[in-house]
Amino acid sequence: MAKLYKVENIVASISLKVQIPLNKLKKLPNTQYDPEQFPGLVLRLPDMHVTFLVFGSGKLVCTGGRSRDDITVAMGKLLKELKKVGVNVKSGWKIEIQNIVASGNLNRKLDLNKIAYSIDETEYNPEQFPGLVYKLVNSKITFLLFGTGKIVCTGAKNISEIDDAIKVLTDAVKKSS
Repeated sequence: MAKLYKVENIVASISLKVQIPLNKLKKLPNTQYDPEQFPGLVLRLPDMHVTFLVFGSGKLVCTGGRSRDDITVAMGKLLKELKKVGVNVKSGWKIEIQNIVASGNLNRKLDLNKIAYSIDETEYNPEQFPGLVYKLVNSKITFLLFGTGKIVCTGAKNISEIDDAIKVLTDAVKKSS
């Protein structure tokens, strides 16, 4: 069966276990650093659509990747940039996925009013927002459902969690119709 969704964004954290001189790093292209506004440096890799928040402590937040491989490749580029300003990072760092955002389509119109009444853990107020919010029980995963059948899934830390959550969602939607 074809996947009902595609990964749009992965948020990951990485600890390099080395101090990073942000004032040196800000001289690189595609960086923003204003410590009065925010303590981290923003470093963009526009060719990959990946952005890093880099903190002096050596902690990083990476957004924009669509796979673990994307993040690994982006990390290789970041490490080269760090080397240019004299920061040598030893191996031993690891990528920890914090959140995966996926979008998809159930390929059917959804009666959000009916779903809101028949499924617990939903919030639906069409005057404020056109989507229905469905929080899976015993999970950090939340779905946005739209009348067109389009969905957005957030909160997963791996693809198998999304696959399992989509099954729960599709079963619940079928029961509500």
